[in-house]
Amino acid sequence: MKEKSAIYLYCIRGKTDSKLLTKGIDGGTVFTLPYQNLEAVVSEVSVREYDSEEIQQKAQNDLNWIKEKALIHEAVIEAAMQCDGKIIAVIPMCFGTIFTSRASIQQTIEKNYSKFERTLTDLQGKQEWGVKIYLADSQALEDKVKNGNEVIKAKAKELVSMSKGAAYFFEKQIRDLVDSEVNNAIGTYMDAIFLDLEHQSETGLKGKILEKELTGKSEPMVLNAFYLIQEGRIENFKSEIKRLSAEMGSQGFRLEYSGPWPPYNFTRL
Repeated sequence: MKEKSAIYLYCIRGKTDSKLLTKGIDGGTVFTLPYQNLEAVVSEVSVREYDSEEIQQKAQNDLNWIKEKALIHEAVIEAAMQCDGKIIAVIPMCFGTIFTSRASIQQTIEKNYSKFERTLTDLQGKQEWGVKIYLADSQALEDKVKNGNEVIKAKAKELVSMSKGAAYFFEKQIRDLVDSEVNNAIGTYMDAIFLDLEHQSETGLKGKILEKELTGKSEPMVLNAFYLIQEGRIENFKSEIKRLSAEMGSQGFRLEYSGPWPPYNFTRL
């Protein structure tokens, strides 16, 4: 008996004449299903392997499979964004979005046609970029906080004349105060940077701070932000990041930026 297939949906975009040469999530051909002036970017997959229960089970037991397939999912969407050397607007779908038939996808597009069309119009000529900031030198930031805080400096002077027993507890108070002020400084700096870059974009939003296990970095992440930027302002955005990177590097921070990405964070459907 032939294994039952499903249609895996990567994204929705405006109808184009460009061909997608990339392979799909299951190694098969990526193709498009048109509906009026829109088209769905899809490929055929095995129902058994990609139904929601199977993906949930693999998420618990086979993370390597999930990672490999998620990277292909992302690569197909990025390829769909490229058209005649230009980046076009797409509406990316979540990993694991499947339909039982081509007709069911077309029905979904028909039902949400106005919403899809409006979203693509809003995204046209704009790109999503990400900015991540890490605390690369905590000592440099701590030294700056200590040198600029009169209360901490006064307490440090008191500590010198104390007995060993009293100094132990007082030193802990100073340590707690320093940690608190460092955290306040990080928050103030990150808020200022976020707003500065938001002024270079259409809009921005803050994402979840990722743990070291997910970033693969030895330094802690202190900002994870996303921006939707007009194409004509991309170079200004990059220049501002470079300026901030030079300015904040001496204070212990390291900035990274990347893009353009599929606009996951700005397509709330």
